[in-house]
Amino acid sequence: MHDPVDLAGRLVALDTRGGGERAAADLLADLLDDGGFTIALTEPEPGRANLVARRGYGTPTTLTGHLDTVPADPAGWSFDPHAGDVVDGRLRGRGSTDMKAGVAAITVAALRSAPEVPLQLVFTFGEETGGDGARALTGLEPSPLLLVAEPTSNRVLHGHKGVLWLRLIAAGVSAHGSRPELGRNALVALARAAARLHDHDGWPVGSTHGPVTCNPGVLRAGTQPNLVPDHAELELDLRLVPGFDADAARAVVAGLAGDVRIDTMIDLPAIGTDPADPHAARAARELGHGGAEPEFASYFTDASVLARRLGGGERDCAVLVYGPGDPALAHVTDETCSAANIAAGTDALLRACAVAPG
Repeated sequence: MHDPVDLAGRLVALDTRGGGERAAADLLADLLDDGGFTIALTEPEPGRANLVARRGYGTPTTLTGHLDTVPADPAGWSFDPHAGDVVDGRLRGRGSTDMKAGVAAITVAALRSAPEVPLQLVFTFGEETGGDGARALTGLEPSPLLLVAEPTSNRVLHGHKGVLWLRLIAAGVSAHGSRPELGRNALVALARAAARLHDHDGWPVGSTHGPVTCNPGVLRAGTQPNLVPDHAELELDLRLVPGFDADAARAVVAGLAGDVRIDTMIDLPAIGTDPADPHAARAARELGHGGAEPEFASYFTDASVLARRLGGGERDCAVLVYGPGDPALAHVTDETCSAANIAAGTDALLRACAVAPG
C-alpha cells in the first residue's frame, strides 16, 4: 500500500524550484504506470514536464496539482529545504505545503481507488509563474469536476480569486547625479505610483471572494547612484473577484499610476463553483464539507486555465479546492505540512473520487 506521507517526502527531496519538474513527473509516472494508468508525459521545455494519467471507463473526475515550487534560499532556513523528512509529526521542506503534499495525496488516492473508477490526473509545471504548464496541455478529456489539491488545511473551497500581473514602464530623462534637476527620474515616478497603488483603499469587495488586492512586488530602475534613471519598471500583483475584471483593474491602475505604459504579464480569471452543482455537492460531502457558506481562496490555481477546457470550452466545469497543506505556510521559510493532514486528506480524496462522476 502506497504511503502518501512517504511519497510527499520523496517529492520534496527533488529540487523543482522554478524548473526541474521532469524528475517529479518521472517519479509519479512510474508509480501510476504500475497502478494501471495510461501515461502521457510531455516536456515542452528541457527539464519541465506535464504528466496526464488516466484509468477507468466513462467520464472522469479530474484531479490536479503542480510540481514546481517557489525558490528557497538555504541560508535562511533552519533545515535543508529539500529534507523531505518528518519531525514532530510535520513533513519538512520547500513544497511540503505548496503543494507536494497535495500531489502525493491525489496520487495515492487514485492508486487506492477501484480500477473501474474513471479518473484523470493532471500534474503541471510552472504553476507558480502563471500556469505555464497548464496552458501547454492539450487533449484533456472533458470532465464534470476538477479537484485541485492546493493547500486548504483539508477544508473545501469552491474556487478562488483571479490574478492580474501588470508591468508598469516609466520613461524619464537621464542626467548627472549631481544635477538631478536637469533630468526626469523614472525611478521616483514609479516609486510614487507604487505608494499610491499600495495605499489605495478604493478597491471593490466582492460578495463571495472578498476584496480586490494590489501588491507592488518588483521595482527595477537605475544603473548607478550618480546617474538619473531614465527607465523604470514596476510589477504589480492584483487579485480580482467576480464582477471586477482585468479591464476594470487596468483602468484603476492607469488612473493611479499616471503617465506610464502598462503591459499585461498574466491575466487569469476568478473561479467560483455553485455549491448546488450536483458533482461538486456530492464530492464536497465526501470531503467533509458540512454545508456551511462556500469559501474561496485568495490565491490562484491552474483551475483558471483548466476549468474551461475541461468544461468543453463553453463553460467551466465544477471546481473544488482541497488539499492537506496549510495555506498560511505556503512560500514561507522553514515550510512544513502536517503528516496527519496528508493521511486524512488522502482518505477524503479517495471517497470523493468514488462518488463524484455520478
